[in-house]
Amino acid sequence: MKKAYLGVDVGSISVNFALINSEKDLLFKSYLRGSGDPIQAIQQGLSELSAFLPRGDEYEIAGVCTTGSGRELAGILLGADLIKNEISAHAAAAIHVMPDVRTVIEIGGQDSKVTIIRDGVVVDFAMNLVCAAGTGSFLDSQSRRLGLSIEKFGEIALMSENPTAIAGRCTVFAESDMIHKQQIGFPQKDIVMGLCLALARNFVGNVCRGKDLRPPFLFQGGVSANPAIKRAFETVLGFPVAVPPNNMVMGAYGAAMLVLQNAPERTLFLGGEIAAQEIHSRGFMCSGCSNQCEIIELLKNGIVAGRIGGRCEKWRDTGQR
Repeated sequence: MKKAYLGVDVGSISVNFALINSEKDLLFKSYLRGSGDPIQAIQQGLSELSAFLPRGDEYEIAGVCTTGSGRELAGILLGADLIKNEISAHAAAAIHVMPDVRTVIEIGGQDSKVTIIRDGVVVDFAMNLVCAAGTGSFLDSQSRRLGLSIEKFGEIALMSENPTAIAGRCTVFAESDMIHKQQIGFPQKDIVMGLCLALARNFVGNVCRGKDLRPPFLFQGGVSANPAIKRAFETVLGFPVAVPPNNMVMGAYGAAMLVLQNAPERTLFLGGEIAAQEIHSRGFMCSGCSNQCEIIELLKNGIVAGRIGGRCEKWRDTGQR
C-alpha cells in the first residue's frame, strides 16, 4: 500500500484538507467553510477524505500535519504528527510550485501575511492580525453593502476602466467613502474596483511596510480567488502576480509537504472514524496564578482528549482538573 501525507489548515473562515503522495502530487483537496464551528468542519472534511481513500485501498495515511490559527485544536482532534505555523506551511507550498518565488502574498478571511523568500529560504515575514481593512472580511462586508455576491463583486470590478479612489486604511472610513461615491453618482464597477485597489494599497502600505518586495510574486489564500484583487495588486506593485492552481488550499498543501519531509516511523493519526464521534469543546479559567489563562478542553465521547490555551504545562495532560 502506498503512503500518503495529510495537511489540514484550520483558519478563521475555512478548514482545508490536502492529501499528497511521496512525490508531492496532490491526491485530494477540500475547501470547507468553518461557519463558526471548526470541529464540525474538520469532521466533514474527514468524511470526504474517508470516502476518497477506499478507492482500491491504494493509499494509507502515514503522517498528518496541522497548521493555521486552529492548528493546536486540530492537532489534538486528529492526532497530528506535526503542528506548524501558517508561515512555514504557505512558504513550503509556494516554493514547491514556484521555486524562484521571492514574495508571497497570502490573504485570508481575518488576517493577511507577506513572506519574503530568498533562494528558497524564508528570510522575513509580517502579519496583520488587528485591522480587517486588508483581509477577506473587508471585501465580504463591502460586497454585502452593495448587494453583490463576492463572485459578482470581482466580475463587476474587472469591467472598470476608471476606478475611483476609496479610503482603504480603515473599514469604517472605506464604507463611508464608498457611500459618498455612490451618492455623487460614480458607477458601481468603478467603486468596486476602487475597493480592490484600496485593499491592495492597504496591504502594501501597512503589512509590507519596511519589507523588501521583489518579483516573482505569488498570491495565495482565499482572497486570491478574486481576479480583481490580483489585478489590483499588479497595478499597485507594478509587476505580474501569479496565482497557483491550488491557491485555496496552499496552507494545507504545504503542511502535507512538511510532514512528508519529517515523516514519522509510525503516525499518530487517529483515523477517519473521528468523523462519527461525538466531539465538543468547553472552556474554563485557570486560577493557578495571576495569568488566569482561559483553557479550552476538547472532549471526545465525553472524555477529555486534550487542552490548549495555557501558558505553562499545567493543563497539557488529559487528567481531571
